[in-house]
Amino acid sequence: MNETTLPTIIADRIRARGRITFAEYMATCLYEPGLGYYTSPGRKVGTAGDFYTSITVHASFGRVIAREIIAAWRSLGCPDEFTLVEAGAGHGRLACDIMDFLAERSVDCYRAVRLVLVEQEPSLAEAQATLLAAHRDRLSWLTPSELPGFRFSGVLYSNELLDAMPVHRVLMGEQGLKEIYVTLDGDQLQDLADAPSTPALAEYLERFGIPLHPGQEAEVSLAGLAWFEDVAECLQQGFILTIDYGWAKAELYSPQRNLGTLLCYYKHTVEDNPYQRLGQQDITTHINFSALIERGEELGLKPIWFGEQSRFLLAAGVIEELEQIEASDLPEKDKLRLRLIIKRLIMPEGGMGDTFRVLVQSKGVADPKLGCLRGISL
Repeated sequence: MNETTLPTIIADRIRARGRITFAEYMATCLYEPGLGYYTSPGRKVGTAGDFYTSITVHASFGRVIAREIIAAWRSLGCPDEFTLVEAGAGHGRLACDIMDFLAERSVDCYRAVRLVLVEQEPSLAEAQATLLAAHRDRLSWLTPSELPGFRFSGVLYSNELLDAMPVHRVLMGEQGLKEIYVTLDGDQLQDLADAPSTPALAEYLERFGIPLHPGQEAEVSLAGLAWFEDVAECLQQGFILTIDYGWAKAELYSPQRNLGTLLCYYKHTVEDNPYQRLGQQDITTHINFSALIERGEELGLKPIWFGEQSRFLLAAGVIEELEQIEASDLPEKDKLRLRLIIKRLIMPEGGMGDTFRVLVQSKGVADPKLGCLRGISL
């Protein structure tokens, strides 16, 4: 790919139409067909990529999610048809770990399951089909645009999806709210603060009770909220499981976080400049879990668990995974290696245990009996 192609596209749009919102800029950098970070070839995660996810650390992450899926199926009365929807399925590794566990540990649940993969990049369907070949008769696909019209009962889950949805950047000025646009100074991209592009930005802050002090920058994910509203309508009965970077609003928009949470990832280094390596680096922000909880309740979703990934995994079954490793016939050095790998999923300060949050919401479930509820809930 010509490295100047995506910058040229963005520059041409600005020259033709004037400044653009950061949300449009971020969407172009991440999702421009064939050129965006998530819509172009290349490995994004793991050692050879730009960042790690819990999925790439060890299969135990998916196996613990699968334990919760079995519990969700039982909470719905063990129906003959039970749909799993993975939004942002990537190469299908998480789905494969989940389906392998279901086939191994709960045949009745596995027989009821239909797995639907939703992914922005269409070329990944082939990789997903290959990885999930053993489960092909239970597998189907939807594009993101098709998901809002889909109706199902079961579980919708996502891992690091909402943090990559385009956001507007805002700044509280002395005279009121401003939006940070993307414009050009010669050939260089730069910020420009001006009147908001839509009243929805101020409405979002007011709706969720988010006061910004003068000089404070923040992100507003209108796209993320709209997506969540769509999937809440899709779910007829069951659960939504969201795993992502983020905090409740009091922490996310605290005065100490004066410049927002925008970060970029490139080859396992963290950057704060979104105007370099266009299409080659990830752009991400922390999500507002309070918006999902509060809007979810308006849409019939009951928040039943919210907290750090470490607490979720410990309550939902990662200890059982460790015990199985200890009881296996593996050499002691391999057991030690696996213990250290799984430790990364649950340890704070350097691990992933307090980096990610987990939100579990239910709809139309009278008595949910998930493993995570054995721990400290909301």
